[in-house]
Amino acid sequence: MTGFEGFWSQGDFITRSVAVLLLLMSVSAWVVIFWKGWLLRRVRSDIERAVPAFWAAPTLAAGRERLAAFDRESALSPLLAAAMATPAGGTLESKGHVDSQLTRRLRDALHGVLAHLQFGQVLLASIGSTAPFIGLFGTVWGIYHALISISAAGAMTVERVSGPVGEALVMTAAGLAVAIPAVLAYNIFGKMVGASEAELEGFAHDLREMITDESGKARTPPERGTEG
Repeated sequence: MTGFEGFWSQGDFITRSVAVLLLLMSVSAWVVIFWKGWLLRRVRSDIERAVPAFWAAPTLAAGRERLAAFDRESALSPLLAAAMATPAGGTLESKGHVDSQLTRRLRDALHGVLAHLQFGQVLLASIGSTAPFIGLFGTVWGIYHALISISAAGAMTVERVSGPVGEALVMTAAGLAVAIPAVLAYNIFGKMVGASEAELEGFAHDLREMITDESGKARTPPERGTEG
């Protein structure tokens, strides 16, 4: 038997474990790639449609409804909910300055949204950085195992060595095949997350300015001479 079938049948537990591990890493990477590609495209589309619709609304209630209609992945709604929330009385948060409370709530909401968008990035980075070395380990171990078997047979010829060694080199190629898509996807998704993060930070900043202005107007006393 030649090719992968021969490599699998002649390999030991470690060789097969490396092959199974690379297969699992490849499947995991592609699942994350397809899921994150779908998610980040939807989030980008949601932001492009929801933010203009929100600011074009005549009232805050209407803006909230428009935001909910376009925000399919809940990337913007948590920011608006945080901006409109009121801290519970009797807590340390409620004793802070109003602007500081608002900033803290928006920051926490933004971190939660970004954590959702960045989910899977660590997995892609880990697979991209470790898969080549795992494949190389499988190659080295496969060559060692093949040489031991050939030596035990007592006939060390080029023909008997080249076949098992060539089959073992497949593990290195497999490691690269697993790592390259993961690295490319990590870089592309990092750029997409960064673009969405900038849009979300801008929206959070605009919300803060709007809420702060409205709070300031509500607290400003009427000027002298204008009271009835």
